[in-house]
Amino acid sequence: MTLVLEVEYVSGVSFAAVGPDSELPDWPPQPDRIFSALVATWAARGQDRQEAEALEWLEVLPPPRLLASEAAPRTAPVVFVPPNDPSSDKQKNARGVLPALRSRQPRRFPATRPHDPVVRLFWDGVVLNDEILTALQRLANDTPYVGHSASFTRCRFLRADDARGLSEARHPERRVYAGRFAELRQTFDAGRRPLPGTRVAPLSEAKQERTNVFGERWLLFEHVEGDMPDLRACALVAKTMRDTLLSGFRQIGLGNEIPEVISGHAADGNPTRAPHLAVVPLPFTGFSYADGHVMGFALIPPRDESILEDENFRKVLRKLAPIDEERGRRVLTLKTKDGTPPDRAFLIALSPTFEPPANKRSLDPALYVRRAQNFATVTPIALDRHLKEIGEPRQDEIKAQIASACRNIGLPEPEEAVADKHAAVQGVPSAYPSGKSPDWMRWRLPRSLASRQLTHAVIRFAAPVEGPVVLGAGRFMGLGLCRPLDPER
Repeated sequence: MTLVLEVEYVSGVSFAAVGPDSELPDWPPQPDRIFSALVATWAARGQDRQEAEALEWLEVLPPPRLLASEAAPRTAPVVFVPPNDPSSDKQKNARGVLPALRSRQPRRFPATRPHDPVVRLFWDGVVLNDEILTALQRLANDTPYVGHSASFTRCRFLRADDARGLSEARHPERRVYAGRFAELRQTFDAGRRPLPGTRVAPLSEAKQERTNVFGERWLLFEHVEGDMPDLRACALVAKTMRDTLLSGFRQIGLGNEIPEVISGHAADGNPTRAPHLAVVPLPFTGFSYADGHVMGFALIPPRDESILEDENFRKVLRKLAPIDEERGRRVLTLKTKDGTPPDRAFLIALSPTFEPPANKRSLDPALYVRRAQNFATVTPIALDRHLKEIGEPRQDEIKAQIASACRNIGLPEPEEAVADKHAAVQGVPSAYPSGKSPDWMRWRLPRSLASRQLTHAVIRFAAPVEGPVVLGAGRFMGLGLCRPLDPER
C-alpha cells in the first residue's frame, strides 16, 4: 500500500526561498516544508487531538519519495515592506503602530514556475487505518498554501495499490523526523523561526557511514566589492573573517558566550580539541583558463553541527551584514586593522548566501563535497611538524604527515600521496616560489602558521571518501583545501 500526498499549485507559481537570507527559490518543495504547512493548518483548525496523532504518525515514517517537474525561476525584484513587528526601538511610537507609517525594509520574494504544478510525495509500503487517513485528509483539504502565503495550493492524501509516478520519484533533500511536530510547536511559542529538516543522504551514500569531521552544508560569502587579495593571502582573509565573527558576538553582548565551535577555544582559553568552524577560499580553479582569483569564501561547520542555524549566530550575521538597499542583499565588510602593512591590508565586501549564484560555478560547494577516491590541493597543506630529513627520506616524512592529517579529520590513511611544490589543479599558485622570485609570490600566513612548511599534494584513497577534504595545521584558515580529481582527466 502506498500513501500519496498531492500538492497542486493552483496559480502555477511557487513562492518559497531556500532560506531567510536567500534569493533563490526552493524547488521542489521538500517534505519538511510541506509538513510545516500541515502543522500550521492543524493549529488554525483548533489543534484537534486526532489530527495531532496523525501528524505524529506521519513524522516517524521513512522519508517519502518525491515527484516534481523541472521549474523556471522567476525574477524577484526588491520590494520595500513594513516589518511585521512594530516593537523594535525605531518603532516605539504611535507612528510605528500603523503599518503604512512604519519604516520599510527591502525584501525579495523568490518564485518559480513549475512545468507541472502538481507535486507528489510517496510513502511506499505503509500500513494506515481509516482514522489516520481521514485526519490527514482533513488537514490537507484545509491547507491553502505551502511556503509563502501567495503559493496557493490544493492538497489531498490518497491511498493507492499502484501509485502513478512512483517509479520516477526520487529521494528528497530534506526530511522530518520523530519529534518534529513538537519542535515546531515549541519554536512557534518561543517566537523563533524553525530550523530546516534534516538532510537525506543520496541513495549512493545511504549505506556509507560518514566519518569526515567537516560538514557539507556551507555558508557562502560572494565577493561583491573591493580588491580581493590574491589566493596566496587567503589565510589572512580567513583569520580576519574569524576575528570579525568574534567581534560580532561582542557587539550583541555575547562576548562571554562565544560558542567553542566559532572561537576554536575551550572555556579555559586553551585551543579546543574538538572540530570547529573552518574558513576557506573559493577560487576560480580547475577549469579552462582558470587564473586562481578568489571569488568568495565559505564557512564550513563541523559535521552534525547546527551553528549556522543557531539564533545567536544569525543575530551576529544580521549585525555584521546589514541589508544593502541598493543591492537588495546582505553585505559583510571585511577590513584589516589600522596599521596593517600595505601588502597585507584589504577592504572587501562579501554577501552571505547558502546557494551559489547560477553563473558562478566556482562558488558551488558541490565541487568539493562529493565522494571521490582522488583529491588534489587547491591551497597548500601546512604541515603539522617541522621536517627533519633531506632527500628521499624527506618525501617519506611529508607523506607520513599527510597520512596523519587525513586521520585528524576522520578519514582513512591514503593509499598514496604525492607531494610537490606545484599543484595538480589548473590556476593554483605553487606552494612556494623559487629562490629569486619576488616576495609577493610567497603565501602570506598569520603568525601562528608563519614557520610551517607548505606543500601541494595529490592523494589517492583505497576507496571513495566523503568531501570536503581540508588537511593540515592551517585547515581552519583555508589551507589544505582539496578538490576531487576526475581520474579520466
